[in-house]
Amino acid sequence: MSTSLAASRVAFAGALFAIATPAAVYAQTPSPLAEWQYSSGILLEQMFEPQLPTWRIRVGPSASFQPRYDGSDRYHVMAGPSIDIRYRDRFFLSTGEGLGMNVLTGPNWRVGFAVAYDLGRRAADDLGHLSGMGNINPAPSLRLLGEYAISKSFPLVFRADLRRSFGGDNGWIGDIGAYMPMPGSSETFSWFAGPTMTIADSRYMNSWFGVNAGQSARSGYRQYDASAGIRSVGFGVVASLALNKRWSLTADGAFQQLVGAAAHSPITQTRASGVFNLSLNYEF
Repeated sequence: MSTSLAASRVAFAGALFAIATPAAVYAQTPSPLAEWQYSSGILLEQMFEPQLPTWRIRVGPSASFQPRYDGSDRYHVMAGPSIDIRYRDRFFLSTGEGLGMNVLTGPNWRVGFAVAYDLGRRAADDLGHLSGMGNINPAPSLRLLGEYAISKSFPLVFRADLRRSFGGDNGWIGDIGAYMPMPGSSETFSWFAGPTMTIADSRYMNSWFGVNAGQSARSGYRQYDASAGIRSVGFGVVASLALNKRWSLTADGAFQQLVGAAAHSPITQTRASGVFNLSLNYEF
């Protein structure tokens, strides 16, 4: 078998099965999970299946083990639905990407936008560390996204994502990442892996990692101004197992390292954190 053909078959397996469950409800709140993991394989499916079904509907339960907030050394379990509904290669409703539309598409790329919802941060989630800091309220957000895959023979996918919350932290945050199918993918099992980097403006950084005068007086933390820049770097893995023609099981894991102003914030208890998601999905 030629190297090109082998790579294409690996990518094809990934496209068919790893897209079964772009990660679940946790996409809309800060998490060490990389943004590309919420839609891993969607673009590859588009490349290898140019005649996509009119509708693709996948739903099921999902659970996540993740930090209570960015920089927390305490973890909790969140449960919720995993939903991914797509109409051709144009419209989508996903607990990973939100409600949106691919405005421009090609055989190996897409550019789109979506509205999503950020769950914010509650001081009550960790009063030992957030008492006096106040809440970051839940808020809707606008998401701009773009993806590009190099080729079928070398299915490396690049993704850029930019988000703006209206309410809550009222800030801009963006991600640059990449992923590709890994060796060992087959017709029943596939996995992706890749790095990511997150950049945010000063308004976002100060909402999540800054301490103003009032918060300092209430919490006892020193005042801290969190400047714009790189917030974190990380690495993610997605693995999917097809149980039968309808059911699939997907596991997502990711590691995140806070850097720069986020790493030096007085409310940051640990710079390194991880997340693990597990989803069971049914495809109609």
